[in-house]
Amino acid sequence: MDLDKLTWLLEGLLERTPGTRHGLVLSRDGLKLCHTSGLTRDSADHLSAIAAGLQSLSQSASIEFGNGGGGVRQAMTEFYGGLLFIVEAGAGAHLAVLTSEQADPGLVGH
Repeated sequence: MDLDKLTWLLEGLLERTPGTRHGLVLSRDGLKLCHTSGLTRDSADHLSAIAAGLQSLSQSASIEFGNGGGGVRQAMTEFYGGLLFIVEAGAGAHLAVLTSEQADPGLVGH
């Protein structure tokens, strides 16, 4: 898929989801594929590295303490000022979304 189209889809997703601030798509190894316009290049690179690390830790927890399949549906981190959601977004890719504190985690996670 063309990265411009992917960015357009990502921007549209955030526009339709109340409380979301930023989003990016990254490869399994942490390479930033595309990001919303509100993120600077450096911030997007930083978020991509954070998301890859959290996804990797979640994968390890799933293997050790889950059903053995190693699958991670979603990783969520709540911090002062917002939430970070990380979900699979196709083969070898993940979607990371940052929200405000006021965002509805159930709506964003869905």
